[in-house]
Amino acid sequence: MKSVVILGSTGSIGVNAIKSVRKLGRGWRVSGLAANSNVKALLAQARQVRAAFVSVFEYEAWKELKAAAPRGVRVLPPGVEGLAEMASLQEADIVLNSVTGAVGFAPLLAAIRASKHVALANKEPMVMAGGLLMKEAERWQARIIPVDSEPSAIFQCLSGVKPGCYDEAVSRVLLTASGGPFYAGKGSLAAVTPAQALKHPRWSMGPKITVDSSTLMNKGLEAIEIMNLFSVPIKKVQVLVHPQSVVHSGVEFRDGSVLAQLSWPDMKLPIQYALTWPDRAPSLAEPLDFFKLARLDFFRPDFRRFPCLELAFEAARAGGIRPAALNAANEVAVERFISGRLRFNGIPAVVEKVLAACRGGSERLTLSGAVEADAWARQKAAAVAETVGKR
Repeated sequence: MKSVVILGSTGSIGVNAIKSVRKLGRGWRVSGLAANSNVKALLAQARQVRAAFVSVFEYEAWKELKAAAPRGVRVLPPGVEGLAEMASLQEADIVLNSVTGAVGFAPLLAAIRASKHVALANKEPMVMAGGLLMKEAERWQARIIPVDSEPSAIFQCLSGVKPGCYDEAVSRVLLTASGGPFYAGKGSLAAVTPAQALKHPRWSMGPKITVDSSTLMNKGLEAIEIMNLFSVPIKKVQVLVHPQSVVHSGVEFRDGSVLAQLSWPDMKLPIQYALTWPDRAPSLAEPLDFFKLARLDFFRPDFRRFPCLELAFEAARAGGIRPAALNAANEVAVERFISGRLRFNGIPAVVEKVLAACRGGSERLTLSGAVEADAWARQKAAAVAETVGKR
């Protein structure tokens, strides 16, 4: 029996993960579910899969959950405490971490230190201190399998390479990007509205990651995540805009060979692979029909029109606390944009000013230092956003 707990169960990744576990059938069960605040959806999921543990992040929602949970279902604490407890449950074999943002740092660390098999769809902790988290995983004999389609594709392409030898074997990591809703257009993006930014042409995702896709920050964060997951220098990561989202990423090896992973844009495939690794099982994803592929296009990213991408690469090259500060500043800026308090091109403006305020950059990073940098950068970004938003 494989027991799975899902952090972020009511989001798109969590919903598809439940479908995947049910598809896998006998020998698989979902034992724990955690959501942000949607108590109604969470309880419906808990009844469907007969989960033994539930929790929500928001305190007011947690009080509602506590009163409504059926007998026999244990309600874990709210907030980060509940997420960390869920991630380290003795009953769990696999932890799917699909929460959004830096809030996933503590539960990821808890899962690692509980020696879990982690299916990771929460890239932000890997941006903040991914190299250190990978060392913790090695120390505690935990396994981190990426869920997002592009890191999953790279992971699959590297399956024949011994871990620790990726840099030696690889000449380039080819990280594909859909380009989001604005890449094909021209002109200024200053007047972009939240409603426009939240209309992704290929993927159905949560608000934050959808906006990140529209600024190309999501690709910058993934580049840093990949640098840390596979211990390859950022200079080897090349972003390719691929609007069809069929080639999910690839790897060029030092002999010139290129391996890539292809499928229709459907998250059920990488979710299931992260759960069943190293095995593969029939999935709910539609098979790829090559005769329906009219064309596959690839373009160089426009760093000037989408400055968030360049800011991410700069933070990766500088190292130290800068990737954590980058991520925190972006989270604050995106939240303000979605709520109508910051214009679209204010997002990179806030991030750039926060990075400029970082002292040093190459200092030795620690896990606690990454958390402290996150807190500092959030405060700084909130103050900067006030001035940027008034222009």
